Amino acid sequence: MKKILVFASGSKDGGGSGFKELVEHTRTGLLPAEIVAVVSSQPEGGVFQIAKNLKVSFEYFPGLYEAEEYQKLVAKYQPDLIALSGWLKLTKGLNPAKTINIHPGPLPRFGGQGMYGHFVHKAVMEAYKKGEVTASAVSMHFVTDEYDQGPLFFHYPVLIRPEDDAESLAKRVNEKERAWQWWATKLVLEDQISWDGQNPGSLKTPTDYPFLP
Repeated sequence: MKKILVFASGSKDGGGSGFKELVEHTRTGLLPAEIVAVVSSQPEGGVFQIAKNLKVSFEYFPGLYEAEEYQKLVAKYQPDLIALSGWLKLTKGLNPAKTINIHPGPLPRFGGQGMYGHFVHKAVMEAYKKGEVTASAVSMHFVTDEYDQGPLFFHYPVLIRPEDDAESLAKRVNEKERAWQWWATKLVLEDQISWDGQNPGSLKTPTDYPFLP
C-alpha cells in the first residue's frame, strides 16, 4: 500500500481537519493509502490531538528548516506522496513531483507568502467588493521551493454570495476542501495526475478533466 506523509501546522487549540479527513478516507478504503505520520509546527495542538485519537505517528517540526532537515524527515518515513494540508511554513528540498498542497483560494492571484487562512478569504472578499472576482476556489498544486508557485492541478470554484463576509466564505471553502482533497490526492497517487517536477508543460490530468481554471 502506498504511503502518505502529511504536513499540517494547525494551532494550539485547533486545526488539522484536512489531515483528519485524509486519514478517515484511507480507513474507509476510498483513498487506497496509509497515512504514515503527520508533521506539525505545534507540539501539542489540534493536530497532535487528532493524531493521538487516530493513532497516527506525530512529528513536532517547529520553525523554518533547511532542505536537509526536511529530507531527514522524509527519509525516516519513505512516503510515496507528501501532502501539505494547512502547512504554513516554506518547504525546502522536497521532491516537487511527489509533494502537493491544498490552498483555500484562487491561484496564483491569492497565493504567496502570508496568504493563508483568513488572509486569503479577506483578500478575496475585498476583490469581490471591487467587482474583480465573482468566486473563490479550492486550489491544489504541486509544491516547489517557492510559496504556491507549482503547477495547479485542481481548481474548484466557490461562488461568492452577496451576503458573504470572510468568515462565511471561509466556511464554504473549507467544506469543499474537506470534501474534495482526498479525491484529488487519490488521482495523484494513481498517477492520473502527474508532473515531472521541472517543466510546467509536463502536467498531466485525466481526459475531459473539469477541475482546471
